[in-house]
Amino acid sequence: MTISDSLVQAIIFDMDGVLTDSEALINAAAVAMFRELGLEVRPEDFTPFIGTGENRYLGGVAEKYRFPIAIASAKKRTYEHYLRLVPRQLRAFPGARELVLSCRRVGLKTAVASSADSVKVHANLHQIGLPPDSWDAVISGEMVEHRKPAPDLFLSAARRMGVTPERCTVVEDTAHGIQAARAAGMRCVAVAQTFPAETLTDADVVRTAISEVGIADLTPTLSPTPIGFL
Repeated sequence: MTISDSLVQAIIFDMDGVLTDSEALINAAAVAMFRELGLEVRPEDFTPFIGTGENRYLGGVAEKYRFPIAIASAKKRTYEHYLRLVPRQLRAFPGARELVLSCRRVGLKTAVASSADSVKVHANLHQIGLPPDSWDAVISGEMVEHRKPAPDLFLSAARRMGVTPERCTVVEDTAHGIQAARAAGMRCVAVAQTFPAETLTDADVVRTAISEVGIADLTPTLSPTPIGFL
């Protein structure tokens, strides 16, 4: 069976928590930004907003503390902190780059769809050796009206690639991302790199890490290998 004959023809990767081990970095940057504004927040305050984009990531914590912020300037300062950390600390998850390259080798289209803003998306992709121009589509949060858990990012990626939603598989690490993939009508493979596997069971397949994901998980019609949970 060829890719053109298979059900799945494109793979859409979330970025933070799937391709890149970036959650700790953006968390540290956000804590530093709030501290500069005179508010001490806790790293765990941001957990409910992981995967929803920096507007909600920062805004949700500000709302929790009833602390007014100007979101544009707060994001700008947070990204300034973040971009200083990227060259020294940001790494791809083991197996992430290899999986993307494997997808390309078998003829699958590949895209990144992230709720993060383009400044963060581009910095991360360059740092891990998968630059934006090497993908069939790169969709960042400011390119759509609604970020995850809405399906807009994934539907936009599918349109850019010229693939219908039912022929796409999404790789995600959060419940918000899985919800967005479901709303888009797409298959979803989850990796338990940010949250425990038991919080990700709405996905079609759950793996402990992206290094455990194979082409058969992403495109089950290409192989009789059973799918399921590790």
